[in-house]
Amino acid sequence: MSLTIRPAEISDLDALTALLLADAEDRHTAEPKLWQLDDAAQSKTRAALESVLGAAQPPLRQHWLVAISEGRLVGATHSLLLPVPPIYAGAFGPPGLLMEDGAVTPDAPRGTRRALLEAAETDLIGTGARILLASSVPGGAWESAYARRGYAPLTLYFAKTGLARPVAFAAVRQATAEDVPEIVASSAVNRRILESLHPPFWKPHDEADDRFGAWMRRSLSLEDRDMFVSQADGRVRGYAISQPATSLHIPAAHNIAGIGVIDDFFDDALAQPARLGPEAPRAGALLSAAEAARRERGDHSVLVVCPAAWHGKIDLLERYGYHNAITWHIRQVT
Repeated sequence: MSLTIRPAEISDLDALTALLLADAEDRHTAEPKLWQLDDAAQSKTRAALESVLGAAQPPLRQHWLVAISEGRLVGATHSLLLPVPPIYAGAFGPPGLLMEDGAVTPDAPRGTRRALLEAAETDLIGTGARILLASSVPGGAWESAYARRGYAPLTLYFAKTGLARPVAFAAVRQATAEDVPEIVASSAVNRRILESLHPPFWKPHDEADDRFGAWMRRSLSLEDRDMFVSQADGRVRGYAISQPATSLHIPAAHNIAGIGVIDDFFDDALAQPARLGPEAPRAGALLSAAEAARRERGDHSVLVVCPAAWHGKIDLLERYGYHNAITWHIRQVT
C-alpha cells in the first residue's frame, strides 16, 4: 500500500481527532486510574488540534505530521521545540520533543511508525534542533521505535494514584522567603548531580543560582503550588515543589485537572545517585508532604520527575508506591 507523510491540515481535523481519542482510550485501558478520560475529551482534543493547525504562529513552534494511505489518515506525530529552562546553559539550543500523543492505526501499512518518526526528526533537525527528545509510556509501541533509532532513556515520570493524606513530619515544613538562599544552595547540589548524569543536557547556566533564586521567590507567591523544605541540625537539607500538571505531559483527552507534578525535589539523602543515603526517611517525608498537598487540592494522581540514571531517587520513589508512567528518551544529533 502507498504511504505519504505530510503536514497536517485543517481538513484532517475530524480524522486526527478520532485517532487521538482512540489512542487515549488505549492509554486509559492500560492504566485507568492515572489516564482518566476527560468528560469533554472529544471537544478538548479537537480544540487543542485547532489551536495548532489554525494558528499562524503558535506560542511554541509545534508541528503535526500525518501519514496517509489509500486516501485515509493512518497515523500522526506531534512535535515541538522545547524552550531551555533558564537555569541551564542550553548551548545546543532548544531541543526538539516528540510528544506522547503521536499514534498509528492498527491497520496502518508496515513501516508507518518508522516513516513518521524519521519525518518528524528531519523536520525538527531542519529547525536547528541538535538534541531530540521523545516521550512514550513504558512498553508502548513508540518506545521500541525510539530504541531502534538510537534513543536512550533520559527522564522518568513516576506516577502514583491514591495520594497520601497530610501528616505532620518534624523534619518537614512549608517553605518561606527566608529559606530561599538555602533552597538555592540545595538546588546547586542537585544541579551538579544532574550535570554528572548527562553533561550536555543538564549543564547549568553561569547565572543559575540567581535565576533559580528569583524563580523560587516568584513561586512562593503563586497560588497554584506548594513549597516545602526538609531540615536537620538547624538548616535546610532539601526542598520540594508540587504544582499542577501541564499539557507538556498530559494529552488533551485526559483529565489533566486531577494530576499534579513534583518537579523540583531534592534532599541530601539523594546526593549519591547510585544509592539511597541513610536519611531516606527524611527525603520520604518531604516527598509525602508534597504529595499530600496535591491531594488537598483535589488531585487523584501525581507525577514526580526523576532522571533515568538517578538510581537512589528511583529506589525512594518505588518504596513510596510510585511507578514509571512516562519516559522521555534522548538522541543527540551529530
